[in-house]
Amino acid sequence: MSTKALIITAVVVLVACSPGDSDEPYFEFIGGGFIFNYRLAQADYGFVARPVRRIPTGMIIEAVFENPSGGEPFIIRETAKWGRTQYVFRSPPVQGVKANRDYQVELRLIDPANQHVIATYAKTFRSDVDQSILPERPTVIGPGHQPNLPEKMDQISP
Repeated sequence: MSTKALIITAVVVLVACSPGDSDEPYFEFIGGGFIFNYRLAQADYGFVARPVRRIPTGMIIEAVFENPSGGEPFIIRETAKWGRTQYVFRSPPVQGVKANRDYQVELRLIDPANQHVIATYAKTFRSDVDQSILPERPTVIGPGHQPNLPEKMDQISP
């Protein structure tokens, strides 16, 4: 193979393997919001993020959820995998959600080798209703969704 052909082949390989335009974001938010589960008397929130450009395998994707009750934020981590078309993050059950108030989430891309944050994206979610609409205790229990009646509570083993 000639030197010229070798150089052209190397350039083609480098361009084909490049991660993309460095000005292009790594992720975009494509959905999310609050979920009020009346049967379980719980609320949580979450979002879906889509990679816009190639995410190197092994990178850490971290979601940080504002805690509606004012405590420490909730942090959920996942490892990037080749070929994933979306990442879904959901908070644990939350308390104190107020209607018409913004709650912030952050999505961070972290290099696992040195814990350096490569990119950060923020979005807010707003609930149309107050968490006070949920019952004080779950309306059903167990895998069969039996009614959660007060007279049966002492018959249920933990």
